[in-house]
Amino acid sequence: MLPIFESILPIFLLVLLGVVLRRSPLLDPGLWPGLETLGYYVLFPALLFLTLAEADFAGLELGTIGLVSLIAIGVMAALLLALHPLMRARGVSDASYTSVFQTASRWNAFIALAIAERIAGPQGLALVALVMAVIIIPLNLTNVAIMVWFGSGTRSFGSFIRRLAGNPLILGCMAGLVVNALPFDLYPPLEQTVDLMSRSALGLGLLMVGAALKVSDALRPGPAVLLATGLKLVVFPVLMVAIALLAGLGGQTLIVLSLCAAVPTAMNGYLLARQMGGDAPLYAAVATLQTAASFITIPAVLAVTAQLAGG
Repeated sequence: MLPIFESILPIFLLVLLGVVLRRSPLLDPGLWPGLETLGYYVLFPALLFLTLAEADFAGLELGTIGLVSLIAIGVMAALLLALHPLMRARGVSDASYTSVFQTASRWNAFIALAIAERIAGPQGLALVALVMAVIIIPLNLTNVAIMVWFGSGTRSFGSFIRRLAGNPLILGCMAGLVVNALPFDLYPPLEQTVDLMSRSALGLGLLMVGAALKVSDALRPGPAVLLATGLKLVVFPVLMVAIALLAGLGGQTLIVLSLCAAVPTAMNGYLLARQMGGDAPLYAAVATLQTAASFITIPAVLAVTAQLAGG
């Protein structure tokens, strides 16, 4: 387990650096929104595009991997829906429920890609990018539907669907898959330009994860925070690994799939909670606790999965 811990330690040190820099008086607070926009609309889509455009899928069971990912998301969503009556009976508001749903089902691709590159190299990157390409659209549609149904406040579903169709992450994945299927390679100067942009994506993304965390919100976590953390960091990896094993997957593929399920939630759901009447403070508290706890749970999940994969 120690080698796994040491392999992902740089990722969490970058997240910690983001926490420190965000609170440092040396940097203008107005810097962070601009960096977040640059990463979201330019650098991260460039990384996804290039990873998928140059990925060698010959050794991957594409259909099985995609199906396992979708089934895991579907089972998790069904479990969360089944919890709604129980949570309401215990006084949890619908707005808070939407944040539990989001934080238990979303996953932080920045962290997954960074760790996958450390433990599995380019093939790990390609596998995580493939899972993203498969589940980004259904996962976002599911969470939007939950926000529309249970959230409060003003929202326009049609407007959000239009924004979903123009989501830079979705477009980057789709463009990469299209280029991968073409009978010729990218024009070398263009490929080098995109490569130069994409190299900074993971580092910046991890700094932004740290910058977005609100440590004070998670110092005394309530039941909803603990529930969402347990569901995301323990239950979701167990579901993903169990479904993958039943589908006959193993080896490095099984390990990377477990990683995709074991990473903490994505921070973009916080913006959705603010825009569509969810419980944004609860989302921030859960994201902070999950990120801190995953420093222990991710190595544990990877170590157990490695034993299963080797067996």
